[in-house]
Formats: sequence, structure tokens, C-alpha cells
Amino acid sequence: MNTNTLHHLATGLAFGFLIGWYFLFKTLGFIEWTTAQMPEGYEGSGLMLAIGTVMAPAFYIWSRFNRFVEKKLNIKGIYYEDSYYQKDLRPDNTNKKKDRD
Repeated sequence: MNTNTLHHLATGLAFGFLIGWYFLFKTLGFIEWTTAQMPEGYEGSGLMLAIGTVMAPAFYIWSRFNRFVEKKLNIKGIYYEDSYYQKDLRPDNTNKKKDRD
């Protein structure tokens, strides 16, 4: 199997993990409990708060898993956050310091 197919399978597995994580917490009743804590008329915001709270760790695990798979499969590419947070990789950085030397 080539690396693209393996990468797609791993990404699908990770997406299945996200779905399972959501249904685990839905089954445990955390989402309904959080919604029930909200005042009348604000149940929708409670639902969004619950989903955000539950899914934040899952998305972190998902991103780390994807990075691990891409490293193992030797998949190259540039992530948006890499170019944003690392000054040397920013697209707007023209390395003006080197021009002065």
C-alpha cells in the first residue's frame, strides 16, 4: 500500500476516534447535564459549551496522532500554524537582516 492510502486510512481512523469520543461523553450524560445547568432559554449555549469542553482534548489528541502518522509515513508539507508561529517560516518575512549583512 502506498503512503497516501495509509495516510487516508489513518486519518479515517482518527476521525472515527473523534466520533466515538463524542458519543462516549453523550452516553455518559455530560452533554445533557451541562445543558440542564443553564438557565431557561440558554440551553443552546450550554450545549455549545458542553461540546466545546468535551471535544477540545479529543481534537488535541487527533492533531498529535496526525502529526505522528505523517512523521512515520514521511509525509512532507507545511502547516499553516507552523508558518504563523515560527518567525523564520512566515511568508511575509523576507529575512531583511540577511540583506543588511
